[in-house]
Amino acid sequence: MTNHDEAATVLPLTLAWVSRHLEVGERIVRTEALHGGITAEMRRLTIGTRDGSTRDLVLRSFVDPFYVGHAEDWLNREAGALTLLTGTGVAAPGLVAVDPTAAQCEFPSLLMTHLAGRTVLDDEGLETRVPLLARQLVAIHALRPAERPREYVALTTADTVVTPKGADAATWAAAIDVIRRPAPPYEGRFLHRDFQPGNVLFDVPAPRPAGARITGVVDWAATSWGPADLDVAHCSTTLALLHGPAWGLRFAEAYEEAGGVLAAAASERLYWQVRDGLACSEEVQLVAQPWREAGRTELTTRAVEERLDAYVTALMDALG
Repeated sequence: MTNHDEAATVLPLTLAWVSRHLEVGERIVRTEALHGGITAEMRRLTIGTRDGSTRDLVLRSFVDPFYVGHAEDWLNREAGALTLLTGTGVAAPGLVAVDPTAAQCEFPSLLMTHLAGRTVLDDEGLETRVPLLARQLVAIHALRPAERPREYVALTTADTVVTPKGADAATWAAAIDVIRRPAPPYEGRFLHRDFQPGNVLFDVPAPRPAGARITGVVDWAATSWGPADLDVAHCSTTLALLHGPAWGLRFAEAYEEAGGVLAAAASERLYWQVRDGLACSEEVQLVAQPWREAGRTELTTRAVEERLDAYVTALMDALG
């Protein structure tokens, strides 16, 4: 077996575990570290088959002690989601095996099929991709699983919000007051819970970015049951930080144009958008780093903070 780079090395117990889930006569011939994830290490494993061809699998391993404590829950949820999504028309990886407690591997791990396509974080072609993202999210929210995933968890509180340096204190105080209120009533939906461009794979024809199509959605570890507005708000915040506040405001419109249904009252829709924007204030540095690694070098922590401030300000202006 050859490694693409040192970070791609698969440890012996995990290697043996993966090998037990291959077909007879198959072997791992190459490994490659996949970048862009925050909570887990991701590797693409190229498998040599008996007929001399190859196929790819993806290995997710939780190695950071900070996240290992969550790994069992996240991996069980992802395994359940991937099983549920099989045959639904929502393109997602297929589950091969899962070891949520590291009973057989060095670290909690999940093995899944590899999807074609790549994440696209550039500004170019965004007008084409945003409606595709919206339609994809509508399709996810249309799923009606026999067994619901657990209720969503809102991790942010009024006390944990981090007001960016230089932001208008009064505006941010008003935004924080918004999430002190009880959550609006909602009709539950199947949520991805981290739906954003970094978790959507595209096939983008080189000469024609307008011909882009989605090839799959990945990272189902936070699957939950809750308001459609929450998924829409999360994608809106990410678009605002990646591409500017106007795109964050545009996504909710695109979702409704695609047939999605959001909260009836504007104040209720804005509650979820403000909540997600404020949640991002706590992890700007965390989300910005993978974007820079993916080539968006201008997205420094400070630049992303400024975009977040502009987005939250725009939401509060809309709230009146």
